[in-house]
Amino acid sequence: MKHESVGTVETQYYSFPDDFPLDSGKVLRDVTLAYETYGNLNADKSNAILVCHALTGDAHAAGWHPGDRKPGWWDTLIGPGKALDTQKHFIICSNILGGCKGSTGPSSINPETGKPYGLDFPVITIGDIVRAQKQLTEHFGIKKLFAVIGGSMGGAQVLQWTTSYPKSVANAIAIATTARSSPQQIAFNEVARIAIVSDPEWKRGDYYTDDTPVRGLALARMIGHITYLSDDSMQEKFGRKLQNKEKYDFNMDFDFEVESYLHYQGQSFTQRFDANSYLYITKALDYFDLSKNGSLKEGLKDVEAKFLVIAVSSDWLYPPYQSREIVAALSSSNKEATYREIESNYGHDAFLLESGHLNYLISNFLSHVVVSDIMKTEIISIREGLSIEETAIVMCKEGITHLPVVSDGGVLAGIVTSWDISKAVAMKYNSLDRIMTTDVITASHQESIESAAKKMEEHNISALPVVDDDRRILGIIGSDEINRLIGGYA
Repeated sequence: MKHESVGTVETQYYSFPDDFPLDSGKVLRDVTLAYETYGNLNADKSNAILVCHALTGDAHAAGWHPGDRKPGWWDTLIGPGKALDTQKHFIICSNILGGCKGSTGPSSINPETGKPYGLDFPVITIGDIVRAQKQLTEHFGIKKLFAVIGGSMGGAQVLQWTTSYPKSVANAIAIATTARSSPQQIAFNEVARIAIVSDPEWKRGDYYTDDTPVRGLALARMIGHITYLSDDSMQEKFGRKLQNKEKYDFNMDFDFEVESYLHYQGQSFTQRFDANSYLYITKALDYFDLSKNGSLKEGLKDVEAKFLVIAVSSDWLYPPYQSREIVAALSSSNKEATYREIESNYGHDAFLLESGHLNYLISNFLSHVVVSDIMKTEIISIREGLSIEETAIVMCKEGITHLPVVSDGGVLAGIVTSWDISKAVAMKYNSLDRIMTTDVITASHQESIESAAKKMEEHNISALPVVDDDRRILGIIGSDEINRLIGGYA
């Protein structure tokens, strides 16, 4: 399949209808989230994937805005035929609460004063950020996300999703992240914050009508950017090469290419990011800790999602041991968790740069979908002994074409279709036993999607009841859901 871009996209905005309570006990009014979507939401809203961005990211994850010089920040992974395939899935990416790219944050207007919040903006948590995303998904009518994916701070959001809303996530992909910020990570964030607040132009966050603290913000970004690289990547990219000169200047100007690079990264960052947002978002990361009573196993015990955890060998900001801790905690509670480590010299930035590795790992993970990942669990069934008329009324009222029939013990006894009802009317049958199919083709909840699809094709049926080993009904899966995920089956 040819891998293409999603094309021209537009950022949209969702305004919350009600006040938004925070973990701190404070409440935000008039909250707005900026977001973008790619692909189409299917009829039963089961194909949605939420992409969570990293510390300084935004909603523009893929495609092109008019006038862009480059596409969205994860365009290599989002689009037709890519790991996050827009021909199968509906992709959502929102700018986080507290951000500065269209979502409510410190630079937004405080409805109480008519001026930018500044430091009047309340401190937020990763839990607050995820709760805001949950409201956005509910706005689309999505009850359960097919997957949540993110790297770095985006990975923290993924983990928060699976603990805050365990029944709302089928698959989780956490990349180059942690389940609890370490002292080293908190230390880096604090030094970056000190760089900002030490800038005289910061003015305790009240700088929106005057000069902004560009020096402090640039320095914070330079500090952060060093942690995103690795020693090997810096050696390979810069070595000890001088910047536009052949010998040292013997003064305090910069001599080396790496110095020039960091200055450029810092200055360009100040043109697109708000200093106060940087303070608030790093603080949210500092507070992030999913362990309970010091136990990560206890903190993750209610997770229901199937996990893929990816680490980067040279990442020293979020080192691989932290990813392995996540997998160990999940596995110790018999959760389904897979660990993969990318061999890369790019350091932490590999989650943005190693598109080949990531496309392969993520595609394989999402394609190994089993029946339980997409089956409908809120099913309508009837007891044995109902009349044809009663059965027809249930079908019409619920708008369904396949109706499982169960015994008093909840065991699958048969299935009735709308075609059977039509036949009963034509033949003037009164008894359900005359039309009910008792030799029912079923699926196991751990059966592969491909296997279920082949059963439907071979038997020319459009839905399968999903049963356990005792033939108690767990759900139902239809050909429409399957065909949206895999092609080639009728």
